[in-house]
Amino acid sequence: MKKLLGIAMIGSAVLFTACGDSNAAKKVDDKKVETSAAEAAAAATEAPVMTFDKVMHDFGTIAEGERVQTVFSFTNTGKSDLVIVDARGSCGCTVPSYPKNTPIAPGEKGEITVSFDSNNKPNMQQKTVTISANTESGREMLRIKAMVTPDPVKQAQRNEQAKARQQANN
Repeated sequence: MKKLLGIAMIGSAVLFTACGDSNAAKKVDDKKVETSAAEAAAAATEAPVMTFDKVMHDFGTIAEGERVQTVFSFTNTGKSDLVIVDARGSCGCTVPSYPKNTPIAPGEKGEITVSFDSNNKPNMQQKTVTISANTESGREMLRIKAMVTPDPVKQAQRNEQAKARQQANN
């Protein structure tokens, strides 16, 4: 019984000592966090900013199989050089062309050309292009959309395939 009581007292002493030390460490960590937050805010105000003339483009109604493209113009309105590391379409039918790893100074303009291939993409299509750059957020988004009028021959083939699948499931 005395051993059990002794172990409990030692455990309590260790627990109280550990809690006291973590509070002191936490106060030091809080100061580090405040300093880091201030440094991050200062860096953010120096970061490049991509200001686009538009972030969305509507191609309107196009025929299935058409290839269309649009240009998104932007200006670096930040205080440091802008570098675009990557730009990716949401699917293989949407392909961006951009100035990769080319520094764009504050005040300078650039362009991103986005091509869309509507082959086998009937009806309403909405696609995105994600740009990875050294901006504050690290990502910028562009959007395109189009109403694709189905090709009658391809639509008839799709309807036959759907009918065959339905019959196979029944």
